[in-house]
Amino acid sequence: MTVGLFVPCYINQFYPNAAIATLQLLEKLGVKVEYPLNQTCCGQPMANSGYEHLAEGCSKLFTENFAGYDYIVSPSGSCGLHIKEHLHAGDSPEAAKKVRKSIYELTEFLTDILNVEALDATFPHRVGLHQSCHGQRGLKLSQMSELTAPPFSKPEKLLKMVKGIELVELTRKDECCGFGGTFCVTEEAISVKMGKDRIADHISHQAEYITSPDMSCLMHMEGLLNRQKSSVKVLHIAEILNGK
Repeated sequence: MTVGLFVPCYINQFYPNAAIATLQLLEKLGVKVEYPLNQTCCGQPMANSGYEHLAEGCSKLFTENFAGYDYIVSPSGSCGLHIKEHLHAGDSPEAAKKVRKSIYELTEFLTDILNVEALDATFPHRVGLHQSCHGQRGLKLSQMSELTAPPFSKPEKLLKMVKGIELVELTRKDECCGFGGTFCVTEEAISVKMGKDRIADHISHQAEYITSPDMSCLMHMEGLLNRQKSSVKVLHIAEILNGK
């Protein structure tokens, strides 16, 4: 089994440690990982803004880079969901179909494919888990609280394997942070208010860190935390599971 590591452009530019931790974690678990060097943006920003036709080049390049792998793993639920649902390489439909079926968000891959039951990681801190909308409602990484159904959370299951960690119980554990990609630009005031409400929940429960499978949500909340001069930090879940 060979995995192609897909690192979203914003993680590559601003949060490389999340990508490094993803690679290290997968290798610790015995996975052979390769990183296609000429990968670029998956095209999600254009598609989110209503210009999916302008992302054709991104889709074609992504398909060329990753069609040969057994699995594709990414430390991003939102980018992973975009590929899973919207990748269409017009001149290579079968290859694109294979890519859509092969891509997994990191925690999804660890639980559903590797069936991880133990991790060699320690993180002695109070941590709040942010269930991102793309991950929760798109990839079904965790159960939605509005449904009358048995609860589950793949990210939470993995975090509970970390020694010393104390997961805080949030009041509204699956509420949106307000980032929403380009939504935070077009609806800035609403986005900020939603983000403030989200971090207030974590702060009120004395979380030292906020973690998530989606660094984009964490980036949004980190900006608000910094403006409030809060001591609460954000950390991608890969960095915790890797034993930071």
